[in-house]
Amino acid sequence: MTAEGLRVLFCGINPGLMSAATGHHFARPGNRFWPVLHSAGFTPRLLRPDEERELLTYGLGITNVVQRASARADELSAEEYREGGRDLERKVSRLRPRWLAVVGVTAYRTAFADRHAQVGPQERRIGGTRVWVLPNPSGLNAHWTPQAMAEEFSRLREAAEDEAGDEDS
Repeated sequence: MTAEGLRVLFCGINPGLMSAATGHHFARPGNRFWPVLHSAGFTPRLLRPDEERELLTYGLGITNVVQRASARADELSAEEYREGGRDLERKVSRLRPRWLAVVGVTAYRTAFADRHAQVGPQERRIGGTRVWVLPNPSGLNAHWTPQAMAEEFSRLREAAEDEAGDEDS
């Protein structure tokens, strides 16, 4: 399986310090991405960050808006987000996933100059790729419970499965 033609390309904000140190996405203990991904039915078992390449076997990929590591996303500048958004558009145009799932509404709003974006499917498309904004799974985003996050991730999974079924018809 290659990174081209993915069902969903998940896009975090930027590497945290633990992710930068380990070289794996969402590596900080307590980050809820991996448990939520599993609870939402994207993976048949709970993956560890060091097993992220296994995502490809499920038609999933993972990247970031901004490549620079920081302790907190609020340390990033608006220009870093905008530049990251442009880079992400080029990556999506090359890889052509069915869905781009940006994990963090504030990051999406800044990277794509869409001040009114909300969690959920977006009007924007990048080429043929649809866009969905998901809640940030960081423990700092405490007003989203793991259950509520899993429900939103599940909505995306169902949309991606429905779309794949339509293509098979």
